[in-house]
Amino acid sequence: MSGAFLFVKFSATGRAVPSPPSPLRGGIEGGGSHMLRAADISSFLTRQPASIVAELTRVRGSSPRSEGTFMLIGKDELIGTIGGGALEYLVIDRARQVLRDGLSGDDLDVPLGPEIGQCCGGRVNVTMRVVDRAKADDLIRRVAGEEAACPSVFVFGAGHVGHALARALALLPVKVAVIDTRATELAGLPPGVEGKVVAMPEAVVRSAPAGSAFVILTHDHALDFIIAQEALQRTDARYVGMIGSRTKRARFSSWFREEGGDPLALQRLVMPIGATGLGDKRPEVIAALAAAEIMVHIGRREAKNLQARPVTGEKVGAVDGR
Repeated sequence: MSGAFLFVKFSATGRAVPSPPSPLRGGIEGGGSHMLRAADISSFLTRQPASIVAELTRVRGSSPRSEGTFMLIGKDELIGTIGGGALEYLVIDRARQVLRDGLSGDDLDVPLGPEIGQCCGGRVNVTMRVVDRAKADDLIRRVAGEEAACPSVFVFGAGHVGHALARALALLPVKVAVIDTRATELAGLPPGVEGKVVAMPEAVVRSAPAGSAFVILTHDHALDFIIAQEALQRTDARYVGMIGSRTKRARFSSWFREEGGDPLALQRLVMPIGATGLGDKRPEVIAALAAAEIMVHIGRREAKNLQARPVTGEKVGAVDGR
């Protein structure tokens, strides 16, 4: 059945006014401390065994999220987001009504326009189903696959900027590892971020998966140089960045050439990281700008890889349905 507007309140002017359900949101996109992971779904369904999965199954025109995006809605907790705003409030209200009525689900066709107080201009179909064991397994497998496909970002150095960068990257679709020679500095990393104590950090660069990103900000400039030298030899690296000043870059460039490094490789070095900060040296600001910088580089490499793929009859750009 379709009940897109059965649960919408209207103002005196006739405009739809969804009632915010004041949800409690789990630790993922849109309200938590890290991106959605398979473990989050398992934990959520343990806490909220009676839940609805709401998925965008068709998107026409402009929409906050793409087809395949889903969220889980329990009696008093949420995880995920299909775009927020009035659309999400409508879906949450209806999903909880489905749970109260003991139904198996519902299908909504929602115009993202004045009817619900939005101005996206598109239209979406939302499929809502009660999560049974088979559906739970399917969602966990799906998210685990997406998680495994995320590019790796290696942060060398667990100082103030390293921790701030780990917190920023934990929100994003990447696998994050923080590397340091000092075990004590790795305490307090956010969920989903791996901490590694390594005596020779440059060895991590050599064994990193293809297409990794490397961010270098250790407590030792000589160690920074060694790690950066190793990273610049990885022509498959999506990003190689090092914290520092223009003076540090000049010294590294001179040392790198003296060590036999390819001068052209220096063009791939981002230094200082987060340069658009216009000199702001606060760790959190550097981290935020560097995280954005890293994602731009990752996105550019992914776009190039898509463009380089041979045409096989499949729709170019349809990577994972999300």
